[in-house]
Amino acid sequence: MAIYAIWNNKGGVGKSYLTFQIACEYARTHPNKKILVIDLCPQANASGMLLGGMVAGENVLDSLSNQAPRRTISGYIEDRIISPYVNPNTGASFLVQVSQRNFAVPANLFLVPGDEQLEIQASRVLGATAPGPNDAWRIVHTWISDLIKDVQRSWNQEDAAVFIDCNPSFSIYTELALSAADRLIIPFSADGSSKRAVRAVLALLYGITRMPGAQQSQYYLNSQQFRLPIPRIYCYVGNRLTQYIKSAKAFRTVVHEIGNEIWAVWQNNPNVFHIHPAGAGSPAGRNAFNQMFQFEIVDANTASVVSSSLGAPIVRLTAGAHNVAGRTVTVNQSQLDNQQPNIRQLVAAIE
Repeated sequence: MAIYAIWNNKGGVGKSYLTFQIACEYARTHPNKKILVIDLCPQANASGMLLGGMVAGENVLDSLSNQAPRRTISGYIEDRIISPYVNPNTGASFLVQVSQRNFAVPANLFLVPGDEQLEIQASRVLGATAPGPNDAWRIVHTWISDLIKDVQRSWNQEDAAVFIDCNPSFSIYTELALSAADRLIIPFSADGSSKRAVRAVLALLYGITRMPGAQQSQYYLNSQQFRLPIPRIYCYVGNRLTQYIKSAKAFRTVVHEIGNEIWAVWQNNPNVFHIHPAGAGSPAGRNAFNQMFQFEIVDANTASVVSSSLGAPIVRLTAGAHNVAGRTVTVNQSQLDNQQPNIRQLVAAIE
């Protein structure tokens, strides 16, 4: 079973939007698999989109959060805080079958919704890493892995896929998400701050620093000490890239610079990458590397906004007038033609 984390150490690069689009399209193209989305971002944006969008999705989230216990990721985390070192095997009870709330989403897609309470729980989760057993840090960092195993047992299905939406901050709940994943998708936008954020990802997770002798993150050091696997880079995705001629050259330059950064990592640390598809050999040069690891999603402008606002996957969205929060918004076919092939191509490369 493949477990993907979608993360970059920067906000505003479209992690939640990509999680929504990738999970829906993957579920549509793999109808015989059960697909799980775990929303470990306190903003719960991916959950809102999946559950029906800006209005309906938020209402569903409020309803799930008001249940006792909360039928969200925070409800599960609360169980783990009460029993930090013994798995209560309650993960499956927090599942939501998304299609019961949003008919636009495939029936094989399930969600453990996000929750703003994660921020409040963070200090308590961190406190569970010590004092405690000698391997308390390792046990706490397997909480989300335990959740996934609980769900898998309840499904009695080995062939499944998991997508975890992460918060940009490198907080304890982000660490838990990354410790559960075996593959990492890194979204980025074409700006200088994205380049710095990609560098931060490489340093925080893999100990790849720009200056010899630089201080390593405690997460990297502890993962090495406790032999807790770190997800390997599956791909990096340029998101919301412009097609306008005046700005395209500038955007292309930044994309190339970020590509250079990751290409240099490949040359010196190929072990941090996940070769795909299964059975493929290592890329022999830069072009082959780009084909395997680099993807680009162009900006669909209004269509992207309508898709996320209505909880309608972009590949199912149609051109024409749509009602968004009481206002009529028109989606042009050209906008769909821009992004739909990108999403299909990216998902086709995800195993």
